[in-house]
Amino acid sequence: MKADALLNGYLDLNLLVLAGTLLWLSARKLLSQTRLSHAYLAQLRLMNMLTLLLALSPFLMYAFTHFVMAHPPNISDLLVAQYLQGNVSMSAASFETLLGLREDTVRVLTSQQLLWTQLLAVVLMIGGAICALHVALSVFRLHRALTRSYQWKHIGKTRILISDDTAVAYSTRGIFNRYVVLPTVLLTNPADLKLTVAHEMQHFRQRDIECEFLLEMLRPLLFWNPAFYLWRREVRHLREFACDQALMARPGLDLRAYCECLIRACALAAQERLFFTRRSPAVALVDRRETRRNSTLQQRIIAVTAQAPHGGTGFGWALVSGLMIASVLATAMLMQRPSDWSHDRLMLSTIVNLERMASRNASSESPSASASAILQGSFMPRISQ
Repeated sequence: MKADALLNGYLDLNLLVLAGTLLWLSARKLLSQTRLSHAYLAQLRLMNMLTLLLALSPFLMYAFTHFVMAHPPNISDLLVAQYLQGNVSMSAASFETLLGLREDTVRVLTSQQLLWTQLLAVVLMIGGAICALHVALSVFRLHRALTRSYQWKHIGKTRILISDDTAVAYSTRGIFNRYVVLPTVLLTNPADLKLTVAHEMQHFRQRDIECEFLLEMLRPLLFWNPAFYLWRREVRHLREFACDQALMARPGLDLRAYCECLIRACALAAQERLFFTRRSPAVALVDRRETRRNSTLQQRIIAVTAQAPHGGTGFGWALVSGLMIASVLATAMLMQRPSDWSHDRLMLSTIVNLERMASRNASSESPSASASAILQGSFMPRISQ
C-alpha cells in the first residue's frame, strides 16, 4: 500500500472518531429528553458496536472501494455539484484550492521535504511509541499482578484470585481464561465480597474487557485526538452505569448495601494511591475518578437509583442504533477520495481556466473585453468581478 493511501486512512480514522463523537454527544443530548435516557445497557451496547465499527472503518472502506464501488459519493464531489449549480459564492480558483487542500497536505506530508513535516512525523512517531510502550508496560504489570495472586475459586473459564497487592477489585482476561482479582480485605466482609464478584462478572457479560482492550490498542494511533479521550470517557462511564443498573435489576440485591459497598471501596482505594498503578486491559470496581472527585461517585449512585425503562423500547433502540450506524458508515464513505476526472470536475477545471484567462487578459487593455464576453456568454456560473 502506498504512503499516501496509508496517510489518508490514518486521517480518515481520526476524522471519523471526531465525527462519531459529535454524533454520539448529539444523540445523547436528544435521548436525555426521552424515556431512553436511563437505558444504560442499551447505550453501552451501541457504543461498543460503534467503537468496533470506528476501528474497522479504514478496512471496511478499503474493501468497499476495491470490491463494491470504486468511486462512491463523497463530500468533495457533492460540493463541486453545489458549486456548478450556483449555490456557492466563491471564485472557481479559490474553490478548487479549498477542495484540494487535503490532497495537497497529504502530498506535502508524504514527500517529507519541508522541515515542519519532518518534525511532525517525528512527534507522531515518538508519541505513538510512548503510548505503545505505556500499553505494553500496563500489560506487563497486569501479568505480574496475576502471577502474584492466589487462586480462590475456579468457575468454568473464570478464575477468582485473591491478591495482597491491590485494594480495588478488578477483572481482566487472557486468551483463554477470565480473571477476577479481589483484595484480601474483602474476605472479612461477605456482603461486599458477594456484591463485588457480581459486579465484576457483569463486566464479562457486557464484553467490557474486550472493548477496553480495543480502546487501548487504538490509543497509540489516536493519542493526539481529543475526540478519542471524550469517546473513551463516555464508554467508561456507561459501562459502570450499565453494570450497576443491571445488578440492581436482579432480585435479592439490596440497593443501599450496594451503594455503601461502592463508598467503602472508594474510601479504601483513596488511602493507597499506589494501588491505582495502571494495569491494562482491566476494568476495576472503582477508579481514580471516584477518588478524585465526589461528583463522579455521586453520578454512579444517582444512575444506579434511576428507573430503567421497561417494555416498548426495542423498536426505539433499533431505530436509534440503525441511524447511528448508518450515519457513521455514511460519514466514512463521504470522506473517501474523489475520482480525478469526473464530468463535474472537468467543468470546474474549465471555469478555473477561463478565470485565469480573464485575469491574464485583464492586465492588458485590448483583450479584456473579449475575455469578459467569453465568460459572460458561457454556460458556466458567472464570476464576480
